[in-house]
Amino acid sequence: MPKVTYIESSGTEHVVDAPVGQTVMEAAVKNAVPGIDADCGGACACATCHVYVDQAWAEKTGEASSMEMSMLDFANEVQDTSRLSCQIKITEELDGLVIRLPDSQH
Repeated sequence: MPKVTYIESSGTEHVVDAPVGQTVMEAAVKNAVPGIDADCGGACACATCHVYVDQAWAEKTGEASSMEMSMLDFANEVQDTSRLSCQIKITEELDGLVIRLPDSQH
């Protein structure tokens, strides 16, 4: 099962097993990772699951859709590697994925 490392802005790490097919957001919520509220439940209708994909993984997670980009307009501290974690599906290729959480989401 792929592992995903979530790093809080404080540096605290949470390494979780994320089943293939689940989203990065679902894996965080199911494992009580702080900072990912997921108010809309993964419908790409809010920005409360905003994360930064580690630069080394940015290409492997794909590009944000136009709908996702629109929702990121509502997020704080958007960066080049900003994504909504509800839009990143876990695959075997993402084993070792590193996700950083914005300072505003703690």
